[in-house]
Amino acid sequence: MTDDNTASQSPSRRSLLAVGVAALAAGAAWNWWRLQASSLNPGVLQSLWDASFEQPDGSMLKLADYRGKPLVLNFWATWCTPCVEEMPLLNAFFQQNKAKSWQMIGLAIDQPSAVKRFLVQHPVEYAIGLAGLDGTELMKTLGNEAGGLPFTLVLNAQSGVQMRKLGKLTSSDVQSWI
Repeated sequence: MTDDNTASQSPSRRSLLAVGVAALAAGAAWNWWRLQASSLNPGVLQSLWDASFEQPDGSMLKLADYRGKPLVLNFWATWCTPCVEEMPLLNAFFQQNKAKSWQMIGLAIDQPSAVKRFLVQHPVEYAIGLAGLDGTELMKTLGNEAGGLPFTLVLNAQSGVQMRKLGKLTSSDVQSWI
């Protein structure tokens, strides 16, 4: 009877062990990616600083104008619920830290008309660029190969990567930037 009991538990134990190993591997992969975030290829950085996007008011947003100070670059869309949910947190961070040289840009991966309508109802104080498909490609070069949203890149004043995050920001994420 004990042999039957042991035999019936064995597949369950193996499944549990497999899940544990998978979780450990996923955690190790995440930590590796986070550690790799500390630098970007110089060519990728140059592409970032060379990029420019139209703003909702029709003027041009040149990323090169933001070089040399800490920068939060947030990729978002009006249809992305986590993106919209984190915008008040981003706006509050910007309001509290712009006097300390922090800069922020939201790059909308969306239709210009949808972004303009959204911003009338939900204004933010930081700069917004209408990135569209160009923004998706830029995101991929910055390490977000899946192209998921929201995606945030935080650069220090020397253009070094302080943080990359795919997914909704938390208040502890934002506090870690300072």
